[in-house]
Amino acid sequence: MSTTLTAVAPVAPATDRLRAYFAPVNRAAGAPTLFDPAQSGSFTLGTPPDPWIDLGWIAKFARKCGTKVDPLRAGSPAVTVGQVRAEIDATVAFEFETWGRLQATLASGSQQTNLLATASGAAANGSGGVAGAAAPLLTSPASTAATLSIGTTAAVGFSAGNLVAVDIDYSGQTGYVGAGVSAAYVQSAAAVNNDANYIRRVTLNVGVIVGIDSGVLTLATPLPAGAPTSAMKVSKLVGFCDREGPSFFQEWSALFVAEGAQGDRILYHYPRLQAMQGSAESITAFAAPFESVRLAAAFRALPVKDNNDGETVVCFRSYLPAPLRLP
Repeated sequence: MSTTLTAVAPVAPATDRLRAYFAPVNRAAGAPTLFDPAQSGSFTLGTPPDPWIDLGWIAKFARKCGTKVDPLRAGSPAVTVGQVRAEIDATVAFEFETWGRLQATLASGSQQTNLLATASGAAANGSGGVAGAAAPLLTSPASTAATLSIGTTAAVGFSAGNLVAVDIDYSGQTGYVGAGVSAAYVQSAAAVNNDANYIRRVTLNVGVIVGIDSGVLTLATPLPAGAPTSAMKVSKLVGFCDREGPSFFQEWSALFVAEGAQGDRILYHYPRLQAMQGSAESITAFAAPFESVRLAAAFRALPVKDNNDGETVVCFRSYLPAPLRLP
């Protein structure tokens, strides 16, 4: 028995809010993370494809096209015979509805620092004073992305609920630093006071301890950079700090998804976004006397080449119609 289905007319997508996903850009190689809507466009919102990171719902999403189109004139008197794109520019701004290490970093616009637990007697400093000694990782039992083996002696200095940063010592490296994600750019050892804890001070490879057993710290979620190397160490931290004025620019690949109520989906993919403002917040009335503080972020889109035809583009907007929707 054959079955014939009837297609329905197109409609305007009806959505209530957008969800944001970000992925690292290889800053040293200038290589963004590309999203293929033909392969992965229908992913489940709560489980994005690797290496995309779900940063939750966002509000007040506003994207602007700054591309300029100029007339191409010829003859005398001059007559418009065509058009050319004189400049390509695009920006996007929104507010994160949740606070987290990565959300705060993206909204800060520059490198954000981990407030490492300070050494006894350390002088006060706006982004945290001299840090205490970090705990080395042991080779046995081996550490994983969610368990850190530091031994019973070192574990005395940690408690369930503590935040930790896991990365290598700074030993004179220059250029981009940070496990998994380029968290900062170091001009010289002198610029960072040759601080052995500097990379852990800026790294995004952080987690929260939920259990300690026989010298092994168990984390609530796996470290963003995966299983740590034997060269990494663990520092306790109390929070995060961003600053107005630093020279480093955050750059990430971004994907914004609007889920339609009728089964359709809009995807906005920016392969390269660089922060275009410093840290900012938006205050929204909540339940008196409380107010909700949202992280405000704004970015400028940078160009990539589309491998299909070599065109220079700054954003890909894709629309996935609902089943049986007329094109």
